[in-house]
Amino acid sequence: MKVVAQNRKARHEYFVDDKVEAGIVLAGTEVKALREGRGNIQESYASEKKGELYLLNAYIPEYSPASRFNHEPRRPRKLLLHKRQMLKLLGAVQRKGVTLVPLSIYFNDKGRAKVELALATGKRQHDKRSTIKARDWQRDKARLMRGKG
Repeated sequence: MKVVAQNRKARHEYFVDDKVEAGIVLAGTEVKALREGRGNIQESYASEKKGELYLLNAYIPEYSPASRFNHEPRRPRKLLLHKRQMLKLLGAVQRKGVTLVPLSIYFNDKGRAKVELALATGKRQHDKRSTIKARDWQRDKARLMRGKG
């Protein structure tokens, strides 16, 4: 599994509840740009359009050798899910404060591009501070245990 793009900010900004793997419809030049390791999903999210899920605001830069046959870098990209999975996710999004956030784009063992989507609830400022405090304590605790061990 080769991870191409990660949304590291998502775990800081949101409580991640449920994860699901989705396929993504890409043009040939988009696949080539992703195989080069280029792409950014920091500010992207998934939303429903005409009964289907789309990945919006994901940035996949143009593939330079393609010249005029290139793709649009921030176009909406269709996500491939089973109907039941999609209805479950859309039902959860209808609730207050829940959003669909991509955590990573990667190539699986068969070489297909996949997106790891998560149902996420936004953190408040005090939640972010407590998460940082807990992470610092775990780091200090590990450092103390190494020193005594």
